[in-house]
Amino acid sequence: MVRERQGAGLVASPGAGWPEDPATATTPVAPDAAAVRELAATAGSVGELAARESVCRACGRLVAWREQVAATKRKSFADEPYWGRPVPGWGDDHPRLLILGLAPAAHGGNRTGRIFTGDRSGDVLFASLWRCGLAVQPTSVTAGDGQRLIGTRMSAAVRCAPPENKPTPQERDTCAPWLAAELAAVAAGLRVIVCLGHFAWQALWPQLAAAGCVVPRPRPRFGHGVEAPVVASAGPADAGPAPLTVVGCYHPSQQNTFTGRVTDAMLDAVFGRARELSGLAPTEA
Repeated sequence: MVRERQGAGLVASPGAGWPEDPATATTPVAPDAAAVRELAATAGSVGELAARESVCRACGRLVAWREQVAATKRKSFADEPYWGRPVPGWGDDHPRLLILGLAPAAHGGNRTGRIFTGDRSGDVLFASLWRCGLAVQPTSVTAGDGQRLIGTRMSAAVRCAPPENKPTPQERDTCAPWLAAELAAVAAGLRVIVCLGHFAWQALWPQLAAAGCVVPRPRPRFGHGVEAPVVASAGPADAGPAPLTVVGCYHPSQQNTFTGRVTDAMLDAVFGRARELSGLAPTEA
């Protein structure tokens, strides 16, 4: 696999053969927040949006960190190449269900190039999605492994792995246009958004309001299994605005699963309910 040196480390070169890489050598790169806003607004398609997200270099601290991790690696992955770039949204381009997380893991998505893939949180998450009929395999190990989501898309409020898994408010806001554009691109069929954790829950509401959705006031408090109805701005012209439900879910982090704060049964209950709300047929594949 061809790689190139960018900043502090070796990262996957756009268009050089990484499985599922949406970008090419000519994909425009956002060097700052203003360029993020422009490139997100003019992407034109879900695929081009993912490509532009995946080469973003707008946040210097995040760029340095993700590439440092890609260069130094974790000992258990020392012989593997790392993606080392922003991790774009992934899954169905016309989803009825969107799963929103905080940010890629340093040795998960930042290594594999696919959101929620290659770490223990993803192991638990994908197993639940498979049990609930939302994924074709119980595991997601690396890009190109045959995994596919059913009527579902995954994304994150921040597209780069942050130090200590804590993006700054400025980094969150700089990245927000990517999320806003993704929501707009999939709005027509979207019926459910599951937020994994409080950060994702908080990041979502301003984007829904900016998109013209009628959101509850006051803002609903985050909790596991909480359902908040939203009137979406998109829908068939003769049917009026489309219904949308935002569902809270505790993040399947290693700490939460090890302590029992999140169990398989709890995740299955959320995603089973999300599938029901989304209107996906039990046999859809």
